[in-house]
Amino acid sequence: MFDTIILLAGPREQSALAGALLGHNPSLNIRRVMTLAELLAIDAEVLGRGRLVAFTTPVIVPADILARLAYGAYNFHPGPPQYPGLTPAQFAVYEQARQFGATAHAMAARVDAGPIVAVELFEVAPGATVLDLELGSYRALAHLFWGLAGMLATQAEPLRPLGIEWGGQKSSRRSYEALCDIPLDISREDLERRISAFGGNYFGITPSISLHGFRFNLVAPAAPEVPRWPQD
Repeated sequence: MFDTIILLAGPREQSALAGALLGHNPSLNIRRVMTLAELLAIDAEVLGRGRLVAFTTPVIVPADILARLAYGAYNFHPGPPQYPGLTPAQFAVYEQARQFGATAHAMAARVDAGPIVAVELFEVAPGATVLDLELGSYRALAHLFWGLAGMLATQAEPLRPLGIEWGGQKSSRRSYEALCDIPLDISREDLERRISAFGGNYFGITPSISLHGFRFNLVAPAAPEVPRWPQD
């Protein structure tokens, strides 16, 4: 019997997201987790009655946990289907994308590969920064979550896929690092795009260049924090 949602999200999102779910189903049991260790500590019996909902989390849910969840798992990804993987906003800025957004999808063993159940897109203004895209994506994610909360909280059946396929190449830390490795013959235009997209010191990695046995790194300010819902 479906009676539990395991909510995998950051500490500031937990209260708002749980409140949205409970507003549709006050008898729902919400298990709040933030780390992989907390997720792995959940009893198999609870997994067998539950559904996992993940919201912009860096935690990769193991395949065996997904297999034990009787009512599926859904993730809210901070990027459109064209940008699966890590740091989608950075890659979108580098590629000068004209649209960005957010995606809700069923979780599968492979990250950002499960059936897509909802998408929200917005136009990207010329000269938009990584922070601009992240803020827009966060608003889109909140809108998607509120729109799906009722079904997630009350419907035991899986959410219906839209039939939209994931596109583009899945980004990773390795592909991020590759674009931060600046070749000596880079054009000025490409260099400016890489600094704009990857110069925020995400992962502690900034664009760098090797010359005569020395490594030179871009000095950049720390990445600004994306505003979150306030804590209670």
